[in-house]
Amino acid sequence: MYQSLLTRRYLTSRVMPLLAALAVMLCTAMVLIVWSVMSGFLASLLASGRTMMGDAAVTWPVSGIPHYEDLMSRLEAEPEIATTTPTIETLALVGLPDGEPRIWRLIGVDGESYDRVTAYRDTIWWKPIDRPLPKDRERLDPRLTIGGEYLAHALTLTEPDPATGAPRPAVVPGLWATGYNQRAPGGVAIPRFRFMPDEEVTISVLPISQRGAAIDVKARRFPIANEFQTGLYEVDANTALIRLDAVQEMLGMDAAERVTGFDPFSVDGAGDRFVEPEPAGVDPARVTTVMVRAAEGFTPEEARAAAQRAYAGFAAAHGPGVPDPSFVRIYTWQERDGVRTFIAAVKKEIALTVTLFGFISLTAVFLVFAIFWSMVSDKVKDIGILRALGASRPGVAWLFLRYGAVVGLVGSALGGAAAWVIVTNINPIHDWLGAALGITVWDPSIYYFPEIPSRVDPAAAALVLAGGVAFSVVGALAPAIKAARLDPVRALRYE
Repeated sequence: MYQSLLTRRYLTSRVMPLLAALAVMLCTAMVLIVWSVMSGFLASLLASGRTMMGDAAVTWPVSGIPHYEDLMSRLEAEPEIATTTPTIETLALVGLPDGEPRIWRLIGVDGESYDRVTAYRDTIWWKPIDRPLPKDRERLDPRLTIGGEYLAHALTLTEPDPATGAPRPAVVPGLWATGYNQRAPGGVAIPRFRFMPDEEVTISVLPISQRGAAIDVKARRFPIANEFQTGLYEVDANTALIRLDAVQEMLGMDAAERVTGFDPFSVDGAGDRFVEPEPAGVDPARVTTVMVRAAEGFTPEEARAAAQRAYAGFAAAHGPGVPDPSFVRIYTWQERDGVRTFIAAVKKEIALTVTLFGFISLTAVFLVFAIFWSMVSDKVKDIGILRALGASRPGVAWLFLRYGAVVGLVGSALGGAAAWVIVTNINPIHDWLGAALGITVWDPSIYYFPEIPSRVDPAAAALVLAGGVAFSVVGALAPAIKAARLDPVRALRYE
């Protein structure tokens, strides 16, 4: 009996507080890991979206914006805007070298100005690297041995003609758009066969008239100059960049001479030749979007406001020849169709997930409550001695509350350390689970990014750790009140 009493007291005084600290540690680590991964997902989404879209944009789809060079000059004259670039965006049917068809979001760009707005140079994949990626321990990355000519070709979106050596327009698809690259365990892309730029892809687009009617399908073959990776899987698997003048020509948006009086059935007075049309001017080239990069120190919202002012002056100068300012869309990249709703959904999912895991973490409160209640019940005589020696009721309650705070502090500190280790090494841990146990949790085709993103927010971490301490104190509150209300005489007689 005496041995069982000692065992019970040892468990109550030593083991059970450690269990309480362990519960707090697990709860805080769980919330921190989930919050960090979700926040990292949102941060990666925002960074990748900004890479492809700039800070703001002026858009008039289908028919496009004429005189866009003047619009760009007016935009760049605004102090809130650093630089601009013209683009055309359309859907294209693509025939790959093996005959497989794909649908790509084709973006016509001017390579140099597009790089200034979006930092496109940083997304180019096939360029020389000095050291392998951190997880490429076997040095499988082909970029360790390639030459530097691919970078220059990708920036100008051109590829030399094998027959003449003259540059010709080329296409730069996303890294996963062709399906010819496989992701190795080290995180590198391994081509199934060497096809770039020896092979070509056939790109077909459907020009649309300014009245919105389909004209005719235009098809053309292009070599592949390089590939890019933004880190956003949906973009890298469905988007391709092409030289602006090439897509302008295919869509009928390049500069063209305008004529009047043309009738193929009319002949002159002599009746021996057709009447030639009379020149009536030149229709300027058009683009569907002018992307904007905000100047240093200005937000995308401020750049959008500056773009609205600049476009109002542009429309007043050119009159009815350009789209009306009340119809043209001028927005930040986060307000783009599909992006805004997706970002809002991700933010709500983060709030919902953290809230749910916060409620789950309330189990730590009940566990601390149960352990401290058991401790108070086992130490009734000790509490009676304290009260007999002059300890006040608030003093006894404060003793157990401090004990709960210490348990919470230790558990939160351990939970924070465990979360930091897991978040920092989350991708190696995931790779190990896949190799050792065949468990693949993160599928980039579902979660957009090739690796698990994570970002530890110091403010969020401090809030979670403080919550762990607060939960422990709340769990110890009722047992502390019970201890404070014990009658010292009865406590001393307790067996």
